[in-house]
Amino acid sequence: MAMAKFFAALFLAFLAISMLQTMVMANHGHGGQHKGNNAYGPGSLKSSQCPSQCTRRCSQTQYHKPCMFFCQKCCKKCLCVPPGFYGNKAVCPCYNNWKTQQGGPKCP
Repeated sequence: MAMAKFFAALFLAFLAISMLQTMVMANHGHGGQHKGNNAYGPGSLKSSQCPSQCTRRCSQTQYHKPCMFFCQKCCKKCLCVPPGFYGNKAVCPCYNNWKTQQGGPKCP
């Protein structure tokens, strides 16, 4: 019983550290690179940069076509694509807060 509690606490600690690291990386602009522009956030891109940034963002998903479609739609509206391949959406509030009619996230 004590061993199970230890491993549960260890797992929660690793999970908390991982979440904290993701938040710190997003706040410092790490986890992906915009060519010639290290700033993230609303308006950090030109619409002509959307295809290359969405290719980066969607490169590791098995649902490449829908990811590209919605990412480019979101990028053109928000002029922002979060760093990395997944998550980090808090860096782009418009991208993060745009929802489907069902209330789910619209942007990948």
